[in-house]
Amino acid sequence: MTHYPQSPLITLLGPTASGKTKLAVSLANIFNGEIISADSRQVYQGMDIGTGKDLAEYKDIPYHLIDIIEPSQEYNLFEFSKGFCHSVQKIKQREALPFLVGGTGMYLDAVLNRYKLTIAEPDRNTLLLLEKKSDAELKAILLALNPTQHNETDLLDRKRLIQAIQIAKSIEQNAPALTWPEFSPCIMGISVTREETRRRITSRLKLRLKEGMIEEVEQLHKQGISWEKLDFFGLEYRFIASHLKGELSYNDMYQKLNSAIHYFAKQQEKWFRKMERSGVKIHWLKQDDQLLDHAIAHIQQFLTPS
Repeated sequence: MTHYPQSPLITLLGPTASGKTKLAVSLANIFNGEIISADSRQVYQGMDIGTGKDLAEYKDIPYHLIDIIEPSQEYNLFEFSKGFCHSVQKIKQREALPFLVGGTGMYLDAVLNRYKLTIAEPDRNTLLLLEKKSDAELKAILLALNPTQHNETDLLDRKRLIQAIQIAKSIEQNAPALTWPEFSPCIMGISVTREETRRRITSRLKLRLKEGMIEEVEQLHKQGISWEKLDFFGLEYRFIASHLKGELSYNDMYQKLNSAIHYFAKQQEKWFRKMERSGVKIHWLKQDDQLLDHAIAHIQQFLTPS
């Protein structure tokens, strides 16, 4: 019996600085593709250098879920998931091939394992009760409702804690869940040696600082983004904000940020291993001179009738 992959979804993942965008753009050019970003920070406008958007690399390739909201707005897993579903629908209508590309493990895992996500209907009385609780009490409530909490950042921010509790309660009450589109995933990961990852991260950090990453953070604060919100946006914004506040010298900021990004890359790799343990099959490609050729061959094999 001849089998064609139904609604193929090419997924490309890997740790930070592994070269995902460059490879994805090359592949999208070859296979008439459009890129859906699975990055939790590239959605924000004005946060270009610190999030590594590298928009010039895309050239004429259409991309989705990049530069779609202001930094003052909230964005979470549910919003990403809705955006992913809408993007896939638009790409299919144009008869193009969707490429899901990124390093935010939770976003990738949500799609590939089809998390059950629901819309939390606002309940004023419940909201008032929750707002009276301490952070410790809110964490206890959320973990009681959902012991296997996917998004650890929900435990670090009070507003997100309350939102997560409302979502967990709606799941408990069997609220309607998000409907994922049908797709057959072809999942590739870029494998980079630890030494090469460290070299790439350090080189990229130096370049971004030269390109104006400090000035970008300073401008965001001048536009009304609080130091607390900048801390929430992740490593680059957190350490540079500390430098701008006078808490860290330039050298200390650079050294601490460089080390933190190295550690973050290790955490990303842990996410990918966790995904594999859950049944997600990832075809790993070495980051070398034959990377593009091997990726092309794997996609062609996936798309060829069997």
